[in-house]
Amino acid sequence: MKTIILTGLLSITHICEQPLPGRPILGPQMQDSLPVPHDIPNLLFYLQRDGNANTICYTLNLGKSGELNINNPIKMFWVMYAEKGAHKELNFLQKRYAYGINVYPQGKDSYEIKTVSYPSRSLFLRKNIDNQFQVFTNINNQHCTLKRVFIRIDGGTPLSPHIKHIELHGIELTSSKTAVEIVKVS
Repeated sequence: MKTIILTGLLSITHICEQPLPGRPILGPQMQDSLPVPHDIPNLLFYLQRDGNANTICYTLNLGKSGELNINNPIKMFWVMYAEKGAHKELNFLQKRYAYGINVYPQGKDSYEIKTVSYPSRSLFLRKNIDNQFQVFTNINNQHCTLKRVFIRIDGGTPLSPHIKHIELHGIELTSSKTAVEIVKVS
């Protein structure tokens, strides 16, 4: 069921973010050549996928005084690397059905986050030991900070891509080692 939902949701976004016709899907080694967002204030994590280098950034939503917006603590936007790094808001369909999030307060400075396309994996926005907000999740059964999400698309069409898996990249809290988990969706 979640494969059908995720495939359908990503289909909607591929209509808006189609790669050029005939452009190959990125091989495993090529995803490492995708640009890493830099100079993005309050970046929590980012999402990339096969097709092109455009990236979705998830950042803290701070008010003018620097306080966290407790009603909407995370904002999302595209970094359009194909357009010289311009920032662009996600459209309604992208937020509602593919890349959006739902945030549930859990107490002071603590929020549970569910992505709309993969709600079975919980993420948590909390302060770390340095009193800075980060997104935490379990990666390979280890407590980690989430840094990157990559969606592997293996064929299909722009209207019906075949989602092979989702990769979660983070840093283990206890060892500071890099952690990667591949979550099969089909």
